[in-house]
Amino acid sequence: MTNKRALIAEDEPILALTLQKMLGKLWPELQICSMAENGVEAVQEALTQLPDILFLDIKMPGKTGLEVAQELAEEWPDQKPFPLIVYVTAYDEYAVEAFEHSASDYVLKPISEDRLNKTVQRLQARLADGPQRPNELERVLEQLRHLVPGQSAQSAQPANTAQPERLRIIRAAVGNQIRMINVDDVLYFEATDKYINVVTREHSSLIRSSLRELLPQLDSSIFWQIHRSTVVNTLHIQIANKDETGKITLKLKGSEDKLQVSRVYAHLFRQM
Repeated sequence: MTNKRALIAEDEPILALTLQKMLGKLWPELQICSMAENGVEAVQEALTQLPDILFLDIKMPGKTGLEVAQELAEEWPDQKPFPLIVYVTAYDEYAVEAFEHSASDYVLKPISEDRLNKTVQRLQARLADGPQRPNELERVLEQLRHLVPGQSAQSAQPANTAQPERLRIIRAAVGNQIRMINVDDVLYFEATDKYINVVTREHSSLIRSSLRELLPQLDSSIFWQIHRSTVVNTLHIQIANKDETGKITLKLKGSEDKLQVSRVYAHLFRQM
């Protein structure tokens, strides 16, 4: 097996160096090709370096480890094998249960050398499979569907969780006026830097919010997230077209806009 390359994404320098030192002892042949201090940098470095393994801290500034994995799943070059992912997390009963349920590789903080050694052995075994190794991208996509909220057409809320009030009217500032938009009229929401573009057949309006804040207020049986930055009103979908590569594009009623469905959310259209 040729020498492999890994990226470590961890915002706490001491923990990052500890992990690097332990890996150097347990797996001397493994090359640490990059160290990222936040989620945004992790995505940039991963797409530049194209490593074989990613060690992703779950809680990082900019993007969480799961958000990094999701963006990479959408942007990774088709011709390159998707990297193996190990999530690094502080102990949390519910987080650990979620990782185990999704069959994810994870290590807990503070990092134990014995536990990390088991992870190293699993990684080496999977990499040794070579061409026979299962499609890693499909494996990670399936994991993300368990770990990331809102990945099913109807995301169930725990029984003891208060249901947020459903959004009916959106108030968007347009110059000196306030535009009142009925949620049923929205074709899709598209996240930009600090705003969301609310698109209807007649117009587009910006509101200062994030999809993370907006999604719990929408009816998840109607509004589906189809990309990390896009939520579509399924009642306005006219056609979902799948091309020869498996990529799905949505055509909306009364609109020339075409929306791309990312790999992470393609399972919502599995019947196709």
